[in-house]
Amino acid sequence: MNTRSPHQRPGFTTVIALAVAVLAVSSSAPLIAFAAAPALAIAFWRNGLAAVALTPVTLGWRRGELTAAGRRSLIFCVLAGVALAAHFATWMPSVQLGSVATATALVATQPVWQGLIAAAQGRRPSAAGWCGIGLAVAGAAWATGADVGVSGRAVLADVLALLGAMAAAVYTALGERARATLSTTTYTWICYGTCAAILLVVCLAGRIDLAGYDGRTWAAILALVVGAQLLGHSMFNYALQHTSATTVSVLILLEVPGAALLAWVWLGQQPRTAALPGLVLLLAGVAVVILGATRANRPVVDPVLTD
Repeated sequence: MNTRSPHQRPGFTTVIALAVAVLAVSSSAPLIAFAAAPALAIAFWRNGLAAVALTPVTLGWRRGELTAAGRRSLIFCVLAGVALAAHFATWMPSVQLGSVATATALVATQPVWQGLIAAAQGRRPSAAGWCGIGLAVAGAAWATGADVGVSGRAVLADVLALLGAMAAAVYTALGERARATLSTTTYTWICYGTCAAILLVVCLAGRIDLAGYDGRTWAAILALVVGAQLLGHSMFNYALQHTSATTVSVLILLEVPGAALLAWVWLGQQPRTAALPGLVLLLAGVAVVILGATRANRPVVDPVLTD
C-alpha cells in the first residue's frame, strides 16, 4: 500500500518514470489496432509471454513467498486472472472493431465501476464521487450515441470497451485482496498465467490462429509485452513508491489523448468530432471520481491499469 503523502511532489526520476509509463501504456491500443492478428490471440500472447518473462523472478528469489502463500490469496489471484481474461477478451476486440480513441476512453471508466463495486460493498462514494460517476456515465452515453450514426460495428465496439472496463474493475477488486499478502510480481505472475491459460483454451476452442503472422505483427505483440504489459506496469509501481496513488491514477488518464494522438499520426485514425465532447466529459468525470475518493480518505483504485 502506498503511504506517501498525497501532497508530496515527485522527484525528477519519478517524473521520468511516469512519462515512460504513460507513453508505454498509450501505445497499447494503437499496437493492437496495427497488429494483423485476431484480438484474442494477441491477448493470449501478451499475457503468456509476460508470464514467461516473470517466471525467473517468481520462481527465483520470490519462490519462498509463492510457496508460503495462503490458499485464500492464491484463490483471489486465480479469480483475478479470470476477470483479467474477461477484460482482454472484450476490450482488445473493441480496439480492432472501432476507434482507438473511443475504446481507450471507455475502458478508462474502470474507476467508475470500481466506485460502484465499493458502494455495493457498503463503502459509499462521496458526493464528489457520485458527481464524477454521473459525469463519466453521461460522457460515455454521449460518445456511444455519436457512434450510433456511424455503424452497428462502432456501437458494438463501445459496448465491448465498457464491458472491458467493468471486468477490469472486478480484476482490481480481487487483486486488492490478493496483494494484501503478496508482492506485485508474484501476484501478476499467477494472474497473467491464469489469464493466458483461459485465453488459450478459448482460442483453441474457437479455432483462432495463434501463429503464422508476419514479422510486423510479431513485433507489435512483443512491443505490447515489453511496453504496456511489463515496462508500463513496472514504472507505475516504481512511481507509487515515491508519489501518491492519486497522482498516478490521474496521470494514467493521459493514456487516452496519448493513444488517440498515436493512432491519428501512425494509423490515420482521426478522432470523430461528434464524440470528442463526450470523451472529454468522461475523462473529467473519472478524474473527479479519483479525487473524490482521496478527499473522502478512501483507498484510490489500483492505478496500474491492464491496457
